[in-house]
Amino acid sequence: MVRLISFEGGDGSGKTTQLKLLDNYLASRGKPCLSTREPGGTTLGKMIRKILLEAGKVEIAPPTELFLYLADRAQHVHEVIRPALASGRLVLCDRFTDSTLAYQGYGRGVDLDMLRRLNQVASHGITPDVTFLLDCPVEVGLSRARGRSSIIYSQSSKMEDRGSRIEDRFEREKADFHERVRRGFLELARAEPKRIYVLDAACPTEEVHHEIKKIVDQKLRDG
Repeated sequence: MVRLISFEGGDGSGKTTQLKLLDNYLASRGKPCLSTREPGGTTLGKMIRKILLEAGKVEIAPPTELFLYLADRAQHVHEVIRPALASGRLVLCDRFTDSTLAYQGYGRGVDLDMLRRLNQVASHGITPDVTFLLDCPVEVGLSRARGRSSIIYSQSSKMEDRGSRIEDRFEREKADFHERVRRGFLELARAEPKRIYVLDAACPTEEVHHEIKKIVDQKLRDG
């Protein structure tokens, strides 16, 4: 039975867009679901997200970064994901445990076996039934991500209210970091091909959405 679907990928891969499209599609089919994200899926998580992504020039040590993400996940699973699953709802999550392995493991060099153990604790043992990995060349993803961040806002101008945003900590990382993250995601997919579906995120949005719909429809029919 499919209960939890996660969307993974590098910065600018379009995973958030694809999650929203699937949410709308399932709702149109009479199968409403809960859509959430990491970090930031709870009130506490929003505060952690702000620290993680908007720390400016303040250096965050890799272990600090890791434990902030794990704290966000532990609260998110406790407060949002586990209750939704217990009530029988289908959950769509923008990033989950695979992101920790890709970013903090392959990207930062933190021991993967340790990360898997910590993920088990923070996730209460919950794993996605299906994961969509939106994969595209790093330069394509970063170009998209930085394009979203091209307008720098200030509190005085209140441009934030009009949807502008600043470049986050990960978008400021060098390309080789993002290459390691991409390789990590692809290695995870090779290790679990029955769970992780790799999709070409460089393709048009509607093409990717069509592939996701086909897979989800089949999984839901199979129970």
